[in-house]
Amino acid sequence: MEFLVNDLSLEDQSPDIPTFREAIERLIGMRNIIHRFECELYCHKNIANVRVTGDLVFSEMVQKLTWDQEQAVMQWISRNGGPFWDDTRVHNPDEYLECCNGKVVVTDSAIREAACRLLSGESDYHLVSLISPLWAFTPISVTWIPDNDRPQTVDVANYWMEEPLEAMLQKAPPRITSWEELARHSEMRFSNLRFFRECFDPLPGYPLGERDFRQILKRFQVLDELKSGFGTDGQRTPKGQEIYQKYFTGEKAWFSDSSNTEKHKFRKDLHFSDPTKIGNQSLFCPWHGKIKGTLQLRIHFSWPVRADEPLYVVYVGPKITKR
Repeated sequence: MEFLVNDLSLEDQSPDIPTFREAIERLIGMRNIIHRFECELYCHKNIANVRVTGDLVFSEMVQKLTWDQEQAVMQWISRNGGPFWDDTRVHNPDEYLECCNGKVVVTDSAIREAACRLLSGESDYHLVSLISPLWAFTPISVTWIPDNDRPQTVDVANYWMEEPLEAMLQKAPPRITSWEELARHSEMRFSNLRFFRECFDPLPGYPLGERDFRQILKRFQVLDELKSGFGTDGQRTPKGQEIYQKYFTGEKAWFSDSSNTEKHKFRKDLHFSDPTKIGNQSLFCPWHGKIKGTLQLRIHFSWPVRADEPLYVVYVGPKITKR
């Protein structure tokens, strides 16, 4: 679960120092709640230069806070602080997006990044705003207007008070704290997949990052839905075809085949023992899902996916085809 500071809620929103102090105190409180649930609150690297009121930018206003507030904020927004969402941004800063019925352009902002993540299928992105009449509402409905294509709209959950934020986090699924828990959870949750007994074995010994296991679960969910996306005739349903087009095709696909060079060079490594076969028979599984988090991980699985054959997950671990 990821939270982004709504940088637009900073711009010209604090008429005086007491108002700014109150807003920052609430923001720090929400960040502490997020940390207590072992999640992260990301800000923009340039947050220090956002104009908050009159001629004063955020870093100048921070100097007018109490000593404790100033220390907490500066440790966060300094170049050695963070984390910063623009380190791993997925959206093009030139794409046009708007919210509030077209009244506010959100291009190159945290709202844009959260909307882009949600549009790409990542469901756990939320916004945290400084308290302000302009941003005291949820969800924030964002419209993306691509060139020569139909507009797409997505709702982004927004939090500006501690109580609703904490209530939501308390209801969220329990955090997975080990690779073993991830394996058990996956085998129970994704009933359309067949996990090789050793498929998670490469993971112990590596640090467990929330972004990593969240992305793994999202890839499993897509595979699970693809396997269930067949009709009685054995062909993909419209939903199954939509999943295939969205996640298995295009430059930003979550899943892809290995290159011919990789298949040749790593052919032995891309064979995995098949528990349903007798002897030394194995499955050749160059198709994989990509995880781009703290670690560079891959999920290898059997392909093609057919209605009358099991979909095996054969490997979850570091990238096999490293050059």
